[in-house]
Amino acid sequence: MDTLFEPLELRGVELKNRLVRSATYEAMATESGAVTDALLAHYRQLARGEVGLIITGHAYVHPLGRAARHQIGLHDDALLPGLRRLTREVHDEGGRIVFQLAHAGRQTAPGLIGHRPLAPSSRGRDPIYFVKPQAMDGDQIRTVINAFGAAAARAEAASADGIQIHAAHGYLVNEFLSPYFNVRDDSWGGTPENRFRFLQEVILEVRSRMSDELPLLVKLNTRDHTPEQGITPELAVDYAERLTELGIDALEVSRGSPIYAPFHMCRGEVPVKGIVRSVPWWQRPLARLIVRRWAGRYDLDGLYNLEPARLIKPQLGSVPLILTGGVRTVNQMAHVLEHEHAELVGMSRPFIREPALARRISLGRTDSASCVSCNRCFAAIANDLPVRCYLTGLPD
Repeated sequence: MDTLFEPLELRGVELKNRLVRSATYEAMATESGAVTDALLAHYRQLARGEVGLIITGHAYVHPLGRAARHQIGLHDDALLPGLRRLTREVHDEGGRIVFQLAHAGRQTAPGLIGHRPLAPSSRGRDPIYFVKPQAMDGDQIRTVINAFGAAAARAEAASADGIQIHAAHGYLVNEFLSPYFNVRDDSWGGTPENRFRFLQEVILEVRSRMSDELPLLVKLNTRDHTPEQGITPELAVDYAERLTELGIDALEVSRGSPIYAPFHMCRGEVPVKGIVRSVPWWQRPLARLIVRRWAGRYDLDGLYNLEPARLIKPQLGSVPLILTGGVRTVNQMAHVLEHEHAELVGMSRPFIREPALARRISLGRTDSASCVSCNRCFAAIANDLPVRCYLTGLPD
């Protein structure tokens, strides 16, 4: 318990405790990616709840990298006034906030971005949008790398306390890292070193565009759960070692993706009705058959990213590890920190239900999160509803 509320520094940015609100899509921005009053209230509430570090929902760095209708944008200087208001709300409450930078890659709809989705390779049609992505050429790859750097500069201009590169959950950076999605035979694929090159170039570009004082974090999949082998824990160990050599300031581990393996990503109940409702009407009969088969197969079974974290931790040296996935009790948090499996513990769904969870734990008012992992919040955002706890308010 004492360790949980010890401060920690990330490149000189002091966190008041070891609790991290892991990136969570809010579904609250305007359709142009602008910050809204609802987003301001959402993050103000989290900061008041005294979580040590808030990581925003994935913010898209380029218009073709937009993944969802109400996603925060970091692709345009015109969005800066709202982003500055967002960081100011958090800082006024004594909080710290990191912006997560992302590109959807193939995990988006042509109707949303007005273009065929981009990916490292054009392999296959995904099971949701039934679209075969366009394999990126060298100019498109360089454009996206530059977009990450420009977005990082905007995050700093908005007074963010750092940035996190989203290299997990099946989005573009994850796609380049994964031998399932990336079947290129040029300098961007074919070997772990070549598949890592895109993330490496993104990190170098981002670091060149932001101050040395700001921490740079990465979120990495340890297992993709794709139909054929993608990233495995062993490959994640290799990538973690490469990230350490690049001088990142913290690594968060995760798994799965919202399209190919949603309930490996957020284990718990499967809200069948809500998930089926989120797809077009003509897909619903097949979707209902598939999703029903998932029910009962993904029960929350403790710290489901702990084992890969144990493999990765020795490769990190002094780089802090954020363990996210299944954390629910103070005993689990203490175990992770006191046995040096990680320096920080991340949670998403518990903070959706209880934004003040960190403060309640510090005051001794609870020893566990009240989140029951019903995943109705996940179904809600799939239906373009703003993120909140829907335990009693959204049909399953």
